[in-house]
This record gives sequence, structure tokens and C-alpha cells, in this order.
Amino acid sequence: MQKVSILGFPGALASTITGMIDLFQLAGVTWARIQGERPERRFEVQLLTADGGPCQCLNGIALLAHGSLADSDPGDLILVPTIGGPIEETLDQASLLLDWLRQQADSGKSIASNCTGAFLLAEAGLLDGRKATTHWGFSPLFRQRYPNVDCVPEQLVTVDGPIACAGGGTAWWDLGILLIERYAGAQVARELAKAFVVDAGRRSQAPYAALQTRRYHQDDTILALQDWLDARFTHPLSMDDMARQSGLSSRSLLRRFKAATGETPHRYLQLLRIESARHLLETTARSVEQITQAVGYEDVSSFSRLFKDSTGLSPNAYRSRLGR
Repeated sequence: MQKVSILGFPGALASTITGMIDLFQLAGVTWARIQGERPERRFEVQLLTADGGPCQCLNGIALLAHGSLADSDPGDLILVPTIGGPIEETLDQASLLLDWLRQQADSGKSIASNCTGAFLLAEAGLLDGRKATTHWGFSPLFRQRYPNVDCVPEQLVTVDGPIACAGGGTAWWDLGILLIERYAGAQVARELAKAFVVDAGRRSQAPYAALQTRRYHQDDTILALQDWLDARFTHPLSMDDMARQSGLSSRSLLRRFKAATGETPHRYLQLLRIESARHLLETTARSVEQITQAVGYEDVSSFSRLFKDSTGLSPNAYRSRLGR
């Protein structure tokens, strides 16, 4: 039986902690009960806190811990839940947790985070030079604080050596199933996913991400150009048009736009059109062809390919999943 430890800290998201405990504790159990077979637990899960006292979660619930960081064997796998409270405040108060995480990484433990829990791993220096993901809405702050991390917020789960990260919200389901497959085998993971009615095929946060995060920067010239593009993205626009509007040379515009937003001007224009199409797919019954033309494209098949490349879903699949 594998031992798994969950790191508890003030302001953690309770649902991530209790959900992960349930998921790992019931691997090899729930499916066996459904089938009338003898259950065989595959994991022993414990919640550890700095002093062994209760974990005071964001929602006011206090979860009893199984032990303290100093006095407990964490096993082979450590899970870091979502930071539910103010991220920077949590990091400022986490020196003991960070030291402990570094020690566990140095001793060869595997460590995984969910959502904004990745900030703790990055703050400890465990993600430098690695690929990682976090909640898409906090990715600008993450990239700003940790430039040495290869942040890929469009991915729902990343695995880089002994470190794994999951994206926002309930991505711990996907992370948990992946880790259970790694430690207990593919059959146990598939059976657990079926027992919990979990779609284990999710791979991307892109359908849920908002373009607004590309505006979290301080370059006033680029912000003014973004405002201009917001009002004109349905029209044909070239790089020369954008350079003239910004008052920059094409080369300077490309460099500054990329530094501010993480995208090229052309790609940002595409994303504006995709964002508008997403809104229309969610809120109207207009056909894909009508929406294609409304956002500034003529060829439906080309736009559909572009839409799928950006969101991971075709326009019709996106409407089926997220339409109102």
C-alpha cells in the first residue's frame, strides 16, 4: 500500500483536500464494491500540517490532521492543495512549508500541486526549468513571479520528472486519476474513474480561459492598442495597420506586444475573434457559419480549425459543453 501525504495550511481549499483523500482512499475499493468483489485499498492517505494541529481551510472548516511535518513519514507522494486565500499573503507566511517541500524534493519524493498550489512549489524553487501549470486566471502573476518556470496554463495537467501540476478548480480529479494510474496501474485508475463518473480524458483549460488575462501589464502603448483592437477586430487588420496606430515600428511593436501579453499582435487578434465566437456560441443560437462571418472570417473550415487549436474543442463541441 502506497502512502500519500496532503500538505495542509491555513486558507487551503477544503474540497481539494477532502476530495483527494476520498479519491485515493477509495482506489481499489469503490469499483470492487460495485462489482460485488473484495475491496483492496491501494493507498493510505494522511493530512499533515506544520504543527500537527487542524488545517483551518478557507471556508471555515477545520480538518483534523494526522500528524505534523516534522514527526511524520510523508511516504512517496506529496500533494499540495489549492491556495484558497490571498496567494502572496500565504507565500509570505509559508517559510516552514517551503523548507519542508525542498527537503522532500531533495530526498526524492514525488510532489504534485493543484491549481494555485503550484505557487508554493515555484516559491520553493522546485519548478525552475520545469514545465508547470496553474489556474489560467492566475497565470500572469505566476509568470511574473517565476520567470524561470515554463508555465503552460492552457494545459490541464503537466508532469515534469517527479513534479506534477494541475490547473484550476476541479482539475485535482484529473491529477488524481493520473497519479493513481502511475502508482496503482491503469486498470485501477480506469475503474475508479468509472466508479466516480469522472471524464478522465480532459487535457486542456483553454475552453475556460478568458482573454482578459492578457491585459495584466503596465505598457500603456500596448494597452491603448489593445483597446483599439477590441473595437475593430472584426475588420481586416494588418501588422502595418497596428504599427501605425501604435506609433511604433513593426519590429518594436512585435517585441513590446510579445513582452506585455505573451502573444504576437497577429495571434492576439485571432484570440479576440475566438473570444467573440465563444461568447456567441455560449449565448446565441446562430449557426457556426454566421458566427464565423460575424467575427471577421470568411472560411468556416479554416476558422473551425483555428478555434479547435485554441480551445481544444470544435465550435459545435464547445457549444454543446458550454452553451446556455
